[in-house]
Amino acid sequence: MNGNNLDARILEKLFAIIESRRGADPASSYTARLLNKGRAKIAKKTGEEAVEVVVAALAEGRGELAAESADLLYHLLVLWASVGIKPSDVWAQIAKREGVSGLLEKAMRQNEP
Repeated sequence: MNGNNLDARILEKLFAIIESRRGADPASSYTARLLNKGRAKIAKKTGEEAVEVVVAALAEGRGELAAESADLLYHLLVLWASVGIKPSDVWAQIAKREGVSGLLEKAMRQNEP
């Protein structure tokens, strides 16, 4: 995809790249290194990136927030890959919620066993 044709499909493309790094040499691929360290390390790194998004939103400019958001999305996709979740699994969850009030959807989840 070129810079003039960017949309959410970039996440699918990035996920495919992440999946292709599984089993690669951790010395030559940051993604392979993360996947090799396991879910706990990836989850910790994703949390750190989320905090950086919050800091950027509160104290930095739009460019910094966009950059930190990109980092968070990347690490979230790596986390998904580490546990076998595909983007389509998440998109399906979002689609199930379409047209449902956010307050109602949250209340329904709280009532689940």
